[in-house]
Amino acid sequence: MGDWGFVAAALAIGFLGSSHCIGMCGGIAGALGMAVPGQQTAWVQLTSYSAGRIGSYTLMGALAGALGAAVLPALTPLRLLAGFMLIAMALYVGGVWRGLVWLEKGGAYLWRYLQPLSARLLPVRSAGQALALGSLWGWLPCGLVYSALTFALAQGSSERAALAMLAFGLGTVPAMFATGAAAVTVRKFVQRPSVRMLFAGAILVFGCWTIWGALGHGGHAGHTSVPATEESQPHHHHH
Repeated sequence: MGDWGFVAAALAIGFLGSSHCIGMCGGIAGALGMAVPGQQTAWVQLTSYSAGRIGSYTLMGALAGALGAAVLPALTPLRLLAGFMLIAMALYVGGVWRGLVWLEKGGAYLWRYLQPLSARLLPVRSAGQALALGSLWGWLPCGLVYSALTFALAQGSSERAALAMLAFGLGTVPAMFATGAAAVTVRKFVQRPSVRMLFAGAILVFGCWTIWGALGHGGHAGHTSVPATEESQPHHHHH
């Protein structure tokens, strides 16, 4: 695994999509940050919650990567799909088109079974409870996560997909911590149309870059290391 470009891309996607995360999970993070007496305890709970959430994302990536490698050995179609999903995510984050909602509706079937379990963990009184809550909350139907998962799936192996989802999860952490510490202020900032459009524009670039990489290096679709290495260098557009 000589190239790390896809990890940096996944990290950036998580960070840029954080405005959507705040809408979906910010309430939980804010509650963990404000409901606990003692600031140190609040940080421990927020860290535990985030660790549980990121653990779930990493597991999703490992499972999806293994499935993708077994079922679809050719990476070009997956990379094209990942690019279009990232474009859809950009439109979603920017509030232009909410087509990813139908994907969230699909994930709601699983969430129907997990939601009662997460409800039993509230109110959170310990780091262990926060960790368990985060582990469950990671499976919340979320178009952002599904888009990132498609990007991870296109990496061609279970290990790389898991690493991509780990990086994606880490990218969402700053917004979650900021939300827990100063929920109202941060939410107002990232929900500004100008900020959301800026983040959406950056995600759109990632989507176009992924599609360009898939089309430009489609002849190497069966060799995961070649396109991934070249795709990890978006500034070399004329390879």
